[in-house]
Amino acid sequence: MISKASYGLTDDAAIVLENDTIAWAGKRTDIPSYVSKAQPVDMGGRLVTPALIDCHTHIVHGGNRASEFEMRLEGASYEEIARSGGGIMSTVAATRATSEENLLSAALVRVDALIAEGVGTVEVKSGYGLDMDTELKMLRVARAIGNNRPIRVTTTFLGAHAPPKGADADSYIDDICLPTLEAAHAEGLIDAVDGFCEGVAFSTAQIARVFEKAQALGVPVKIHSEQLSHLGGTELAARYNALSADHLEYANESDVQALAGAGSVAVLLPGAYYTLKETQQPPISALRKHGVPMAIATDWNPGTSPLGSPLLAMNMACTLFGLTPTEALIGTTRNAAQALGLDDCGTIAPGKRADLAVWNVTHPSELSYGIGINPLHKRIFGGRL
Repeated sequence: MISKASYGLTDDAAIVLENDTIAWAGKRTDIPSYVSKAQPVDMGGRLVTPALIDCHTHIVHGGNRASEFEMRLEGASYEEIARSGGGIMSTVAATRATSEENLLSAALVRVDALIAEGVGTVEVKSGYGLDMDTELKMLRVARAIGNNRPIRVTTTFLGAHAPPKGADADSYIDDICLPTLEAAHAEGLIDAVDGFCEGVAFSTAQIARVFEKAQALGVPVKIHSEQLSHLGGTELAARYNALSADHLEYANESDVQALAGAGSVAVLLPGAYYTLKETQQPPISALRKHGVPMAIATDWNPGTSPLGSPLLAMNMACTLFGLTPTEALIGTTRNAAQALGLDDCGTIAPGKRADLAVWNVTHPSELSYGIGINPLHKRIFGGRL
């Protein structure tokens, strides 16, 4: 039996909110006297956790890739699909052809699904434009999500997602990616910079040039690395004190030690592992051994992880990667906040944002246990039910 202490559970608890902030939390019998005039809201003994955080998504995009789902089932590999003009390139074409208004409408449908499962913060990446106009369009849409829904949005520039079809990768970095990064930063559209370091995308040397520019602009970095092979992207990211390294199926112990030394978070994306039918698991034991925080995210994207459920991502992390339900909950709250460079959310403590989820469960392990079950009772965002 998992002890309540492993979750930091408090029975018969109370949380005092002041505007959009948690003012106090603890045993109900210990509520400070100044709270006597507050308006109580009885949650009926339900479980209250921090609102969930989806720290890796691609929910702004045009079209879908259901046909590629069929191709994979017929035996085509991710690399084969990409090299035949599918993969990211098919979504790039659809995203370029979709108006800003329609991109936002589609993204709001997706974000509504996340909100319905208790998400209070979501990270949204660009990367399906691969030209300046479309990359900026995607980032503007990502910013607009937070103006149209009660959810906090952080934006990440992923111009180094893949070279456009027929383009030289080095020329693309110099002529498109870096100038677009500068333009996005000047417009206040980005909170972080990401890159896909993989054989079908960019080398460590090419990603390093993107990170150098980000560093010069004062923007933190993240990386997609060691997903399909081992190219050294994780150690590269650690040298730049990356917020996170994501995927990591082919990472080794040296990579993990580098992340530990940099204070970076390992973001696990079981939806992509599941969709691609991968067999190489991330180095969970090494991550535990070296104390690297593990976050979990949906990686919601139209190709390799059409997963719109953070609760299912938690279950997958447990069943596919061997995480415990405790690790899964921490991975979608506290560690997910760290992966985004946020220190004002992800836990229930005085001074934190009043972003909470109220669940119809008796124990936190039920959040990872259910498959296709959404036990959310209410969500509190910025102190508002």
